Amino acid sequence: MPEPVSVPEPLSVDELLERVRAELDRIGPREAFDAAAHGALLVDIRYAELRERDGLIPGALVVERNELEWRLDPQGSHRAPEATGHGLRTVVICNEGYASSLAAASLQQLGLYRATDLIGGFQAWRAAGLPVVAP
Repeated sequence: MPEPVSVPEPLSVDELLERVRAELDRIGPREAFDAAAHGALLVDIRYAELRERDGLIPGALVVERNELEWRLDPQGSHRAPEATGHGLRTVVICNEGYASSLAAASLQQLGLYRATDLIGGFQAWRAAGLPVVAP
């Protein structure tokens, strides 16, 4: 008879989000803008419909969420040219700052220890009056 498997207590997505955010040094729109000016990589993971509706952040790397880990892993065979090393400051941006927290935590698990996300996402960036390329 197989040994019983220890299964962790299930978490709600809200609990998971709270846990991963406790480990992230999340930043606001102005901080993200300044970080990009000093070499940080902004990564837009919003899906195409949102990008087409709302526009793009100039200079941000657009990577669909389902490709993020493959494109940002500096050791990966499918990495983007911008994925230059594990020490790269990476700011993940989704629409409102929820999915980006989980995505940044995933990047940290790959060793991108400076990965974080934008509080409030693209909508906060736009509301702060920061540059957006119209669709």
